[in-house]
Amino acid sequence: MSTLTLENVELYYNRVHALRSLSIEVREGEIVSLLGNNGAGKTSTLSLISGLVRAKSGAVHWGDRDIARLQPWDIVGAGVLHIPEGRRIFSTMTVHENLLLGGYLVKDQKLIAERAAQAYELMPRLAERRDQQGGTLSGGEQQMLALGRALVGGPKLLLLDEPSMGLAPLIVKQVMDIIREVNRQGATILLVEQNARAALKIAHRAYVLESGRVTMQGPAEQLAADPRVIEAYLGA
Repeated sequence: MSTLTLENVELYYNRVHALRSLSIEVREGEIVSLLGNNGAGKTSTLSLISGLVRAKSGAVHWGDRDIARLQPWDIVGAGVLHIPEGRRIFSTMTVHENLLLGGYLVKDQKLIAERAAQAYELMPRLAERRDQQGGTLSGGEQQMLALGRALVGGPKLLLLDEPSMGLAPLIVKQVMDIIREVNRQGATILLVEQNARAALKIAHRAYVLESGRVTMQGPAEQLAADPRVIEAYLGA
């Protein structure tokens, strides 16, 4: 069973103590959300898991592998894919070219084509814009493209950083529905999201981070009803 486990992680950026004794778990098949204000350590957590930054101490396990010192491309090879904040699509490449790039570590060209077709089926709007440059898409379409590109890579664990940022409420719902369907199709998901209401609607469990520490955790429905979470993140 492929479970992501962070144990007592300490992360610094020079003198800034970004993560403090951080311990979280994401079990296979779950959607787990990380909540917290700006600077709480959410993006740092995703960057640590995907190998973009290194912890001073602590452990990062994916299944039975310690991935804390692996190179980012080896972590991708282990099935852990990261969609960063801002989508980061290739604006001068077509939608289809962007999708195919998601399979750059996949050797089977037939499998890449099958996964691209599945992405189009899941997100028909991408199929309609297959030959358009990525930079001509709306914000919601670019987020769908980033999701589709990751799906072509065959993620076992998908790290999502602020997928709803800058999107209209209707588009946010569409993106969250897609994330839920990706989970139903077999991908485990760790979701960082400022829109706590939307995140808690689709998550199974959640952690609240403050100043690099876990201050609350539990089932998403339980946290959504907690007065402290309502006051801090959901509004009265």
